[in-house]
Amino acid sequence: MFLSTTNYIYTMKRKITLLLCVLFFLTTGAISAQAKNAPRSIISTTALIRKYHDQKELSGMQKGELLELYIERIKVLVKTLPYIALVTKPGVTMADLGIPDDGVHKKILENQALGTTTFLDTTVEFQRKMMPYSDKGNLVAAILFYENTLKSLHEFNELNEM
Repeated sequence: MFLSTTNYIYTMKRKITLLLCVLFFLTTGAISAQAKNAPRSIISTTALIRKYHDQKELSGMQKGELLELYIERIKVLVKTLPYIALVTKPGVTMADLGIPDDGVHKKILENQALGTTTFLDTTVEFQRKMMPYSDKGNLVAAILFYENTLKSLHEFNELNEM
């Protein structure tokens, strides 16, 4: 009697575990399918600058910190500038702009995102290997230039809204 009860409990635990695993995979698949069909932002939602700096603040930073800021700004510029005739802020989708959300346009946007990612991967690898040899003052000046370029997008928005 005791052995059959133990076997029964063991069998039930296995069935429950199997059922939970199946439910987990089905749920994951459903969520994944919805994510693929979700509208995609033209400008990556990661194309944001957390903080702008002044020359005094940048001059007090270590070269490694400056390199990270430099790379972050390059990424934002590459993810933003090619699209300013369409949009200047992350989160705007094709549907928001009246672009048909069909397979052709989705594929074009996906290919562009892939190309951008490939370019950025290569560029960041180059920056990490070569920029440590740059002059600290040049890094500071470049960061300030990139930040001013990004700030000018706000002016572009204002001009565009007139």
